[in-house]
Amino acid sequence: MKIIKTQWPLISAAFTAAVALLVPDSSEYSAPGTSYFLLFTALMAITYELFLLFGKGQVRTKTAYRSAFWGTVILAMNIFNVITTKYVLLPPLYFPSPEKIFSVLISDSLFLGNCLLYTLRIQLLGWLFGCVFGILTGIALGFSSGFKYWVQPLVRILGPIPPTAWIPIVLVVFPSIIMASSFLIALAVWFPTTVLTANGIANIKNSYFEVGATLGASKACSILKIGIPAAMPFMFIGIFNGTCSSFITLVTAEMLGAKYGIGWYINWQKEMMSYANVYAGLIVMSLVCYLVITALFKIRDRILVWQAGVIKW
Repeated sequence: MKIIKTQWPLISAAFTAAVALLVPDSSEYSAPGTSYFLLFTALMAITYELFLLFGKGQVRTKTAYRSAFWGTVILAMNIFNVITTKYVLLPPLYFPSPEKIFSVLISDSLFLGNCLLYTLRIQLLGWLFGCVFGILTGIALGFSSGFKYWVQPLVRILGPIPPTAWIPIVLVVFPSIIMASSFLIALAVWFPTTVLTANGIANIKNSYFEVGATLGASKACSILKIGIPAAMPFMFIGIFNGTCSSFITLVTAEMLGAKYGIGWYINWQKEMMSYANVYAGLIVMSLVCYLVITALFKIRDRILVWQAGVIKW
């Protein structure tokens, strides 16, 4: 039973290949040529087997633990392939086969790569500004009563407004589409980072600052050595929330007149009724979002060593 469980992805891949090769395609379905679906399925199974056989320690354990999940994913892809390719039970315009989606990922890979680079430039610029100003605003709200008196009402009033609602003003104020899009993304990151940073500082025990003052720490030293490190867990939660919001804002931000970008690509292909390309763009965006969040969690665990593994991704 244990062997069957760990080999479930390989079994699912073999069954998927048998169905794809033995069951004829529907007469209503037009195949793209190369069987990218079978190649992708085989790649998933081979990658899993390599990690299972040659992985060491925790890598091998995690791979075996995820065997049921990956096997079921391959099986679900097989079912969707049967529905869309073999029997065409769903409208092919809106529900293209996995074959066509993977074909787009291969044939449009260069163009998708250019769009991804454009998106990353906008995303990184807006994300950095949003994080920096969010952390600085949160620290100022937490430690300056005067700043809190004047700025906190503005944060409460302006912060909850969706960043996309600022599009009419942004188009007038900023001279370029890149700056306008980056500003919208920065807004999406700034608000949750500000609120949670300030909240983290507010939850620090006064005894920490009292001990620091007793030992002769200045106000600046208390902020840098006590306040900011103690508030970092809240800062990272705000950054995580802001990062997710920024990807939601990205699709709309790239509608402002951009000529490249993953969000622009998805909207453009939707208008062209090329839904295989739409799904391909969504796959690329989801992978980028996953990699960014995973990298942030790795950085968090490296910086906050005492909280490593408390919040898992």
